[in-house]
Amino acid sequence: MPPFAAYKAFCKIAENARKSLASLKRENPRLEPTLAIIQARNDPLVQEINKNFAEEVGLRVIHICLPEGSSKDEIVSEILRLNEDPNVQGLALDLPESSYSSKVLNAVKPEKDVDGLSDVNLGRLVRGDAYDCLVSPTACAVLELLEDLDGKTVLLVGADGALGASLHCLLQRRGATTASCQWKSRELQNKLHHADVVVVGSTKPDDVPVSWIKPGTTIINCSRDLLSGKHNYGQQNNHDAENAVCSLAVAMRMQNMVKNTERWIQSQQFRKWDLRCLKLQPLSPVPSDIEISRAQSPKAVDVLAKEIGLLTDEIEIYGQTKAKVRLSLLERLKDQPDGKYVLVAGITPTPLGEGKSTVTVGLVQALTAHLNINSFACLRQPSQGPTFGVKGGAAGGGYAQVIPMEEFNLHLTGDIHAITAANNLLAAAIDARILHEGTQSDKALYNRLVPVVNGVRGFSAIQFARLRRLGINKTDPGTLTEEEINKFVRLDIDPSTITWQRVVDTNDRFLRKITVGQANTEKGFVRQAQFDIAVASEIMAILALTNSLEDMKERLGKMVVANDKKGEPVTAEDLGVTGALAVLMKDAIKPTLMQTLEGTPVFVHAGPFANIAHGNSSVLADKIALKLVGEKGFVVTEAGFGADIGMEKFFNIKCRASGLVPSVVVLVATVRALKMHGGGPNVTAGAPLKKEYTEENLQLVADGCCNLQKQIQITQLFGVPVVVALNVFKTDSPAEVDLVCEIAKRSGAFDAVPCNHWSDGGRGAVKLAQAVEKAANQKNSFKYLYSLELPIVEKIRIIAQKVYGAQDIELSPAAQSQIDRYTRQGFGNLPICMAKTHLSLSHQPERKGVPTGFILPISDVRASIGAGFIYPLVGTMSTMPGLPTRPCFYDIDLDPITEQVKGLF
Repeated sequence: MPPFAAYKAFCKIAENARKSLASLKRENPRLEPTLAIIQARNDPLVQEINKNFAEEVGLRVIHICLPEGSSKDEIVSEILRLNEDPNVQGLALDLPESSYSSKVLNAVKPEKDVDGLSDVNLGRLVRGDAYDCLVSPTACAVLELLEDLDGKTVLLVGADGALGASLHCLLQRRGATTASCQWKSRELQNKLHHADVVVVGSTKPDDVPVSWIKPGTTIINCSRDLLSGKHNYGQQNNHDAENAVCSLAVAMRMQNMVKNTERWIQSQQFRKWDLRCLKLQPLSPVPSDIEISRAQSPKAVDVLAKEIGLLTDEIEIYGQTKAKVRLSLLERLKDQPDGKYVLVAGITPTPLGEGKSTVTVGLVQALTAHLNINSFACLRQPSQGPTFGVKGGAAGGGYAQVIPMEEFNLHLTGDIHAITAANNLLAAAIDARILHEGTQSDKALYNRLVPVVNGVRGFSAIQFARLRRLGINKTDPGTLTEEEINKFVRLDIDPSTITWQRVVDTNDRFLRKITVGQANTEKGFVRQAQFDIAVASEIMAILALTNSLEDMKERLGKMVVANDKKGEPVTAEDLGVTGALAVLMKDAIKPTLMQTLEGTPVFVHAGPFANIAHGNSSVLADKIALKLVGEKGFVVTEAGFGADIGMEKFFNIKCRASGLVPSVVVLVATVRALKMHGGGPNVTAGAPLKKEYTEENLQLVADGCCNLQKQIQITQLFGVPVVVALNVFKTDSPAEVDLVCEIAKRSGAFDAVPCNHWSDGGRGAVKLAQAVEKAANQKNSFKYLYSLELPIVEKIRIIAQKVYGAQDIELSPAAQSQIDRYTRQGFGNLPICMAKTHLSLSHQPERKGVPTGFILPISDVRASIGAGFIYPLVGTMSTMPGLPTRPCFYDIDLDPITEQVKGLF
C-alpha cells in the first residue's frame, strides 16, 4: 500500500473510532473508557504516541511504568490488579522482548486483552470466532498495508509466539502461502530469495546481508524495536511502510478498545440467564436433610454467579459454594425493571415450625428448574441459638433446601459474628464512658479525648460532628471555653436508662439478668444488665432494613443507647463509635449467594427473629435479586412465624423502608398445625406426636381452619392476593388435604394448593408455582395498616385489634412513661415492631385457634431509632431464649476422619 493510502486508512480508522466512542458516550454520559498500558522499559515515544491518539479518539490512557528489569512475577502482579479494576476496560503490554512469556500474556483477562495475545483470543481467532476475539493490532496493521495477497508467498522472519500465530492465520485467510524462519536459520537465504513479501518480527542481525532479499520484495517491519530506530534493511522506500505499521497498530489497538467498550457496556446491562439446573433423584423413604444435602454436588459459586448475570468483579468468593455480592450491582442495573415480589408467610405455627423455608425453596425450584422462570429465594441467616437449641436449622428440608446445609446453618460468611462484635463494642463503650466520666475532671477527660499527637492537637471527624450538634462552631481545640469543654466531654449517661445490651448467638437463659462492673478496677460502677440473643440486636435490624453503606452508617450513628440525666437521648454518634461500627459491618452488608438442591440461586442475608424483632431478610438482598431475575422473574422472600407477626412487620416496616410493593403472599399451612388449633393435644418439640396428628380427623381440621381463615383475613387487610400452600405430610389423608384447600378458597384465598416439595423437590411444587404466577398478575391494591402520623398508642392498638383480634390494649406505667418520653424526643412517627409470642394470636402461647375478647398487655416499650421503629414488649416476652432439657446439640457431631458434620437438621 502506498504511504498516502496507508495514511488514509489510518485516518479512517481513527475517525470511525472517534465517532463510535462519541456515540457511546452520548448514550452513557458517565462513561470514561480507559486503557491501561503496563510499560517495563524506558520508551517515552511509545507513551506519547498512545496518549496523543487516545486523546484524539476520546479514550483515557493510563501508563503504569514499572522499573526496567522488573521480574515476570512483578509484571503479572500488576496485570492481576488491573484485571480486577472495574474502571479499566482494556489492558496492553509494552515490555522487553524477554518478558513476553506465556505466563505474562495469559495473565491478562481475555476480555481486556486489546493486543489479542492471550491463548484464549488466539484460539478464537484460529477457530474463526472473529466476533468473539480481539485480534493483534500489529497483525491487523500488516494486513491493512498488504493489498493483493492471493497466491503470494509471505515469509515471517523472527516473528514468533502470539504475533506470528496471528499473522499466519490472517495471511492464509487472505490467500497467501506463509512460511516462517529465524534469522540464524540455514534456510534463511533461500527462503528470502523466493519470498514476495517479508514480514520482520524482530531486529535484523548485522551479519544478514540485504542482498539476500530479492529486488522488489515488499518488506514490512513490525518488530517491537521499530520505534527505537533499531532497524536496518537497506531499502529506504520501506521506511514509510515501517512508520505506517506503527501508526496503524496504535490505531487498531484503539479500535479494539472501542470494541471492548461496546462489550463492556453490554456486560453492564441485564443478561439473560443461562442457568444449568441440577438433577434430583428423590428417594423413598426420604433420607435426613444432611444426607440429601451431601448427596448433591453443588455448582461452584462463581459458575452460578456467571449463569445469573453477575460480573466477576461483583462477587467475593468464600470457599467453593458461597460468595458475597457487592452492592455496586444496584447501580449497574438501576434501569432494569424489577421482577415480581412474593412473600411467604404462615399460619400460627406449632413449636416444630410448619415449613415456610421449605416452601420458599420448593417454590423457586419449581419456578426455575421446572417452569423455566427466573427466580430467586431470599432467606434469613439462621441463628446458632435455634440451630443448637430446639428448632434446628433453617435451610429448608427434604428435597427443598439450600446447600451445603451445614455451611448455611453454621457460620456462613460471619455476618452474625460481625454484628456481635459491633454490638458489644458499643456496649463496652457505654460502660467505659460512664466509668471515665465518673473518675476524671473535665480537663483530664478533654486531654485524653483530644490528645496531642506529634505536637499537634486536633479533633477527629466524629468529634467535629459532635461539636456541630452541640452548636460549637470551633475547629481549634485550644479555643473552647470551660463551659464548652464540659458540654463536649460529658455525656452524663443515666445508667438506669441504658437500653443497649450485650449479645451472644447462643440460647443462654442465665444471661437474662447479670451484674457488670464487679471487679475492683471498675471502682464500684456496678449495674444490673442482661444479654440478648445476637439476632435481636438493633444492628441486625439495621442490616436488614438498610439501603446502602451510607444509609447503614447513618442508622448506626442514630442508635439511641440511653438517656442523659436531663432525659435527652444519647446515641452511638455521641459515643464516637459510629465509624468503628461501620468498619465492622462493611462486609456483612453484602448478601451471600448460595444455591438450592436444584442449582437455583439463593440470597442469605440478615436474620432477625420475628417474635422479638421484625423477622425478615434484608432489603438489599431483595432489591438485588429483583434486578437480577428480570421483569418476568420472581423473588420469593420469607417472613418469620405467623402472618400476624412476620408478615405484618414485612408490610408495615420492611416495605416502608424499601419502597417495594409485594405482588402476592403465599400462606403456608399444615394439617398438623390446623389440628392443634382445632383443639388437638399440645405439640412438644422432641416428643412423639399424639395419634390425633397421625390419624385422619376431619373435625379437628375443620375446627382448626379458623386460624387459617384469620390469617387470610389479615393478609387481605393489606390488599395483596393470597395463595395458600398446604405443606403435605405423609400422615395427611387426601380428605384432610381437600378439606383445607376447599375452606381456604371459600375464605378468600386466590387459590389453595397441596405441595409435596419436601419429598419430590421442585416437581412437587409446580402447581403452587403456577398458582403464584397467576396470582401475581391479579390487581394489587396494597396499602399500609396505619398512618405513621398516628400516636404510638393508637398504632399499637390498631395492630392489637385488627391483626391479633384483641379487645383492647393495656399499658404498664413503665410502657406509658417510655411512650411519653419517645414522643417528646420526636420519635412518635416511627412504625411499630411488636415483640410477642409466635405461638398464639394473643399474648398467651396456650391459647390456640382465634382467641377473642382478650386485653393485650404492653409491659414495656423500647425504641430502635437507627433501625427506625418502636418496639413494644407484650407480656413477659424474653429477648434471650433458653435451652431445653434435650437440645439439638446432643445429635450434632463431627467425624474426625472425614471432617463431615453429623446430626444437623
